[in-house]
Amino acid sequence: MLTYDAQITVGAPQPLPDEVALDGVDEFQSTCVATTSAWPHKPAVIDFHASEGRSWRLSLSADGARSARLPGPGTMPATAAGQDPDAAAAFFSVRGTASELVFILYDRIPIDSLKLDGDRRVLEQLSAWDPDE
Repeated sequence: MLTYDAQITVGAPQPLPDEVALDGVDEFQSTCVATTSAWPHKPAVIDFHASEGRSWRLSLSADGARSARLPGPGTMPATAAGQDPDAAAAFFSVRGTASELVFILYDRIPIDSLKLDGDRRVLEQLSAWDPDE
């Protein structure tokens, strides 16, 4: 992210290489938000779909945050991979390149720059959430 931040400073931001970006989405979900700390909002499910062919599901609840990789981008319904989201959970999906997803997750680009489906407040709540508090 430091390279991207420096590129923005000089007015020449570049996307991350595909594999680096795909790893970045994996890393964010497995290290930055994977927690048993209670999600302080209404239960939510966020699907992230990278145009490079990878998708992830992040489930947020009183039990914390769990992530899993889905079989394909945009091809699986909300009940994919045996992860039936709670009917009361807010559902949200984000579609873009893996690089754009990383930049969204680390608050480097506005969420409106990607294809969004569902209640965008869920992603805003995720961005503001600090599970260590």
